[in-house]
Amino acid sequence: MRAIFTEAASLLGRHVESVTRVAGGDLSFVARLSLSGGDSIIAKRGDRVVEEARMLAAIAATGTAVPQILAVQDDLLLLEDLPSSGRLARNWAHLAELLDHLHTPSQAAYGWDRDYGFGDVTIPNGHSDNWVAFWAEKRLRCHVPHLSAQLAHRVERLADRLGEHIPNRPPSALLHGDLWGGNILVGQDRISGLIDPACYHGDREVDFAMLGLFDQPPQIFYDACGLAQGWEERQPVYRLWPLLVHVRLFGGAYHQQAGACLEQLGL
Repeated sequence: MRAIFTEAASLLGRHVESVTRVAGGDLSFVARLSLSGGDSIIAKRGDRVVEEARMLAAIAATGTAVPQILAVQDDLLLLEDLPSSGRLARNWAHLAELLDHLHTPSQAAYGWDRDYGFGDVTIPNGHSDNWVAFWAEKRLRCHVPHLSAQLAHRVERLADRLGEHIPNRPPSALLHGDLWGGNILVGQDRISGLIDPACYHGDREVDFAMLGLFDQPPQIFYDACGLAQGWEERQPVYRLWPLLVHVRLFGGAYHQQAGACLEQLGL
């Protein structure tokens, strides 16, 4: 951690008093740096932080709250330390407003111009004008070589029949890509910002699938978001992708959860 003292001080032109590791950085090093004068910032170290900064800038351009990027260089990203002592349970209405900004329909092709990743699991991207083809290749078949034979076969079957479950050309929206409660910072009475994105363009229902996987949004939240008819039937398709990532990263019960999604889809 000592290297961060020197690098951050050089980038900011300020003295760093202390470095405290932040809990929850499973896939990268995250720390809170106390600076001279009493304020603090967040430092992230990893080989994908330059791309993360691009993603945060893309989200900010939609008018959605994210931490300000203070500096980025090589493998070090310095961010504004946003308030995070509040509770998401009291701020679902505000989250619906933020996602309305984030998910504004655009003319962007599905995907992203660079690959990304969670830990050792690559997120292949690229661009496509066909959402079914993108999801089949970049979010389902990409996992097949890394799964058990039985699970891989079921995922392949879904990829082959994917057009029966999701639309070819839904409105293209900027997705956060890893939207769950741990990546939504909440201040005293409102959401202060979204963090740790894995952005690409696609069907906005993907972000809701991820959110519903680890959190329990109330029905009033979904109603406020104005999702397209049939969105609930499509959720198992979109929820399967983060579950497959978790199967590869952590194993365990995620195998059963992935299987349950496939059962919901009749596979």
